[in-house]
Amino acid sequence: MVGINMNGPARDRVMKLIEDKDKIESEIREHTAVLETNNVGMDDPLVDSEGFPRNDIDVYKVRHARHRIICLQNDHKSLMKLIEKGLAEVHKDLLGSNGEGRAVNGASSSNGHGNGTSSGDTAAAAAAAVEDDKVFAVVGFVHDGSPADIAGLQEHDEILQFGSVNHQNFQDMTQINNIVAHSVGQRVNIKVKRGNNVYNLIVLPRPWQQPGLLGCHIQRKS
Repeated sequence: MVGINMNGPARDRVMKLIEDKDKIESEIREHTAVLETNNVGMDDPLVDSEGFPRNDIDVYKVRHARHRIICLQNDHKSLMKLIEKGLAEVHKDLLGSNGEGRAVNGASSSNGHGNGTSSGDTAAAAAAAVEDDKVFAVVGFVHDGSPADIAGLQEHDEILQFGSVNHQNFQDMTQINNIVAHSVGQRVNIKVKRGNNVYNLIVLPRPWQQPGLLGCHIQRKS
């Protein structure tokens, strides 16, 4: 794969934002582990039937973890918006510098998706054109504050890859459901098409305030 030559202030800003995002995701995982250790979620009661603090959990740690998760989720959501804006600026600069409307990376990747990122990129990828026939599923509604929302998924995103599933091996939505069910607390790579742009996102399936592990609806592309 031929990666994008993203040099300059815009690229540096995006890489710093991605670094900050990774740190936030790491801290969210740490606090989520505290909740999992105590077998509670974000909304489980911390008092018993008589109104006394539960003696089967560390109430102080759980409260602190919940508070930090909420704060970090808000920070993460804001960072994802900045990253998306920054990537658009980098893409615009690249198109202006190469003097042509050709693919940003100058060559197609080995899987046919000219996603314009080097193999070392760990978060949202720079934009590039992808053929519609590579899309196999579409994101419906996304709940605010959900794991999907935190990852940066948006309504109408077209899914090119979800974990190990892509358009070549996709058969039905059971494959997606199985990946989510077996990846609680683990990073799942998702590649989505949004307009003419392609983004590599990372979602962390986990219990949250509402039912489900993602907090979004994904359906087969019609």
